[in-house]
Amino acid sequence: MPADGYLDYLELPAPNIEASKRFYGSVFGWTFTDYGPDYVEFDSGGRKGGFNAQLKVVSGGGPLVVLWASDLDAMEAKVQGGGAEITEHHEFPGGRRFHFRDPNGNELAVWTKA
Repeated sequence: MPADGYLDYLELPAPNIEASKRFYGSVFGWTFTDYGPDYVEFDSGGRKGGFNAQLKVVSGGGPLVVLWASDLDAMEAKVQGGGAEITEHHEFPGGRRFHFRDPNGNELAVWTKA
């Protein structure tokens, strides 16, 4: 059993469940379990969460989900190829990252070490 405070699950707004599955499945290799027309659970290498069609995307605020990539440039090309909009780039001590908007408008980031 995980310790108290362990980050256990993440839900993202996804008015378009099918677009979410296509994008995250093809770009990141996530797998899915459907739980009705408005909810799908995703599995990202053992980390789970869900896409919820009942939640609304909030622009310009809220938590930022940050994913890892060993080759940031190749991942950025893959994210763009999947149809996402790259919104910004950052360099910081120890690494760099880019932000993107998924097919539903959620903003996420991908980072790598310097």
